[in-house]
Amino acid sequence: MISYQVENDLSAEAFVQVLQRSTLGERRPVNDPERIAGMLAHGNLILTARDNGKIVGVARSLTDFSFCTYLSDLAVDKDYQHKGIGKELIRRTQLEAPKAKLILLAAPAAVHYYPHIGMKRHEHCFFIDHATELK
Repeated sequence: MISYQVENDLSAEAFVQVLQRSTLGERRPVNDPERIAGMLAHGNLILTARDNGKIVGVARSLTDFSFCTYLSDLAVDKDYQHKGIGKELIRRTQLEAPKAKLILLAAPAAVHYYPHIGMKRHEHCFFIDHATELK
């Protein structure tokens, strides 16, 4: 049975484990313990899904609990995908900050997943990777 909980003290080791067992590990600094620790320290809403104690999913967010919640990482172990775990992590994340709009950037492999579960696309998203990119 899958259990869900807010786990803001999630260990870096557990976080890396689920990242590596999902497709998200390919795009996260799993070999940089300092960055992983920083990601966890500054994420202020972390929900996990566990199967008999084994971490099988994580949703790591930054939120002000009033206006917006940025869901930065949503990872589900490949062996547990297509079972509603990602959707439930999203639902519970939004319920933790019910006044806030939940926002995320889709990983390439998940672009078609989010509309499928009822999320709306926003075409006006912009980003830079480094300040030197500004003109």
